Amino acid sequence: MRSARPAILLLLGAMLAFSGNGRAQAKKPQAKLSTADPAVIELRDYQKLLETHRGKPLLVNFWATWCEPCRDEFPMLNELARAYGPRDLQVLGVSLDEDVDINLVRRFLARMNPVFSNFRKKPGKDEAFINGVHLKWSGALPATFFYDREGRVAATLVGEHPRPEFEKVIQQLLQSASPAAAGAARKSAP
Repeated sequence: MRSARPAILLLLGAMLAFSGNGRAQAKKPQAKLSTADPAVIELRDYQKLLETHRGKPLLVNFWATWCEPCRDEFPMLNELARAYGPRDLQVLGVSLDEDVDINLVRRFLARMNPVFSNFRKKPGKDEAFINGVHLKWSGALPATFFYDREGRVAATLVGEHPRPEFEKVIQQLLQSASPAAAGAARKSAP
């Protein structure tokens, strides 16, 4: 009888895999990758995005799937967007991936499930785009630009940086640009 125990356990395991009516349970469908591609933008589109978000502090992160530090910091950007979004911080992402890497971009965004909008730079005219974003930016990634409520660059973080550095800039931006602070400054002006 002892040698029958493993066979009985296997039989019980097989029975659990079947439903009460004797048919195998249907497998749950795997999550499909999002087929919505990030909108492709040129420099003028980027400038329109900045104008659209004027009035609120804005963090714009430039990333690519081939950039390991970009991939590493993306979850942190998602956390920052969740934490500071209620305090008016807007967050945008811009992928610098090429057209041939669109499947990688899709998979990356599906896996990361960002709570902020992402775009993709239109291939070509790299130098004009980079200089249009910021004259001192070389195009190195990751690159994060912080804009004040007036749409001016308030700070930049190029390369890999820890979360406390991001939070320090965000908190300064939120404090210096808070509507209450702006209202107090107007009241005290002669």
